[in-house]
Amino acid sequence: MKKLHVIILVLIAVSIAVLISFTGDLTTFETIASARQKSGKTVTIIAHLDNTQPIEYDPARDPNFVSFHISDTLGNKAKVVYHFEKPYDLEKAERITLKGKMNGEVFEITRKDGILLKCPSKYKDDPNSAQKALSQN
Repeated sequence: MKKLHVIILVLIAVSIAVLISFTGDLTTFETIASARQKSGKTVTIIAHLDNTQPIEYDPARDPNFVSFHISDTLGNKAKVVYHFEKPYDLEKAERITLKGKMNGEVFEITRKDGILLKCPSKYKDDPNSAQKALSQN
């Protein structure tokens, strides 16, 4: 075999290894109902904060425990337990992306990066403000 052929084979093998390593990072989004069916497995859910239920957070008792309720687009609801400090502006979030495990009826998040908030845009209600900001840049 020529050196060029060996180099090409090594590059192909490295490329395949890189592609295989990325497949572990691929995530699919689940509904609350499908997350219940995959109990104990790590899943990602996109939901909204259920404002009809209170957010349980008492930093004096336990600063690393937050509990709240979510609902998905299909109307399914679940309780969420987050084992870190309460995210800033949780109440204002339009959409919440959660990565964790379903244990019975409770969705548990045990990683600090397991919650991502989509907060409302500051330009949402006032298109003139958005236009001014664009013209200033």
